[in-house]
Amino acid sequence: MEADLDYEKLYEIRLRVGRPLFLSYDGGECFLRGNGAEQYLVTREDLKETLEYVTGYSLYAYEDEIRQGFLSVQGGHRVGVTGKVILDGNRIRGMKYISCINVRLAHQVLGCADEILPYIRKKDWVANTLIVSPPRCGKTTMLRDIIRQLSNGTKELPGMTVGVVDERCEIAGCYQGVPQNDLGMRTDVLDGCPKSEGMQMLLRSMSPEVVAVDELGKEEDYQAVESVIRCGCKLIATAHGNSMEDVLGQPLFQKLLEAKVFERYIVLGKGNHAGSVEAIYDGRGFLC
Repeated sequence: MEADLDYEKLYEIRLRVGRPLFLSYDGGECFLRGNGAEQYLVTREDLKETLEYVTGYSLYAYEDEIRQGFLSVQGGHRVGVTGKVILDGNRIRGMKYISCINVRLAHQVLGCADEILPYIRKKDWVANTLIVSPPRCGKTTMLRDIIRQLSNGTKELPGMTVGVVDERCEIAGCYQGVPQNDLGMRTDVLDGCPKSEGMQMLLRSMSPEVVAVDELGKEEDYQAVESVIRCGCKLIATAHGNSMEDVLGQPLFQKLLEAKVFERYIVLGKGNHAGSVEAIYDGRGFLC
């Protein structure tokens, strides 16, 4: 098969049984082709071999993760799966006849938060910050670098203890409990834990100065966010949205806006690189 790949720009590999193999790049997508000019069609054997490889030929060890629809592998990469769901009453017991695999390749961009850090971190102050971004525009990448820089500190700014609730195993990319991405020397991670419970757990046990979470949006997150702020911790979070108006129209964020929780809003867009900043707003909605 022909495969002249630039792995720095490759973000997803999708394998669907009986369909072309898709490669998603920063600038679009393409097909993997066979030895001729025709598109390579994925077989069920391809899926089986791929799953065996990414699980280290110990698929049974990942049954709990597969039940959630994805598994995290060494390097911080994430493998999503779909197929026939096996139910036990209302509880998902497992999955069989897997028909699609989506390999999402993790990319760290060290320093991508350099542009925005002066807006959210001063010597004796950190802003409660919400990063707003459409899908695949780098919000998790940006969050990851903010965490790293707050945790490590600089010559001028002391490092801070950061607690991360990594519900979807994407921020730290933990493998067997060990973060595969660089989140800094003072960062503690709760891997695979629901955000609302995880924020409360960190407050009770780890005494963080900053709590970081990805993809706020559920109503049950509100009480946990309140607890973080009430304890004097700072919050760095992300949210899906094409604009500020899109996000603030959601019930949870209307409440957070009324409570004046966030002091900075970072809006990302589809620029020429992951984490392209479109605008930075203060807590009142004015451009910084």
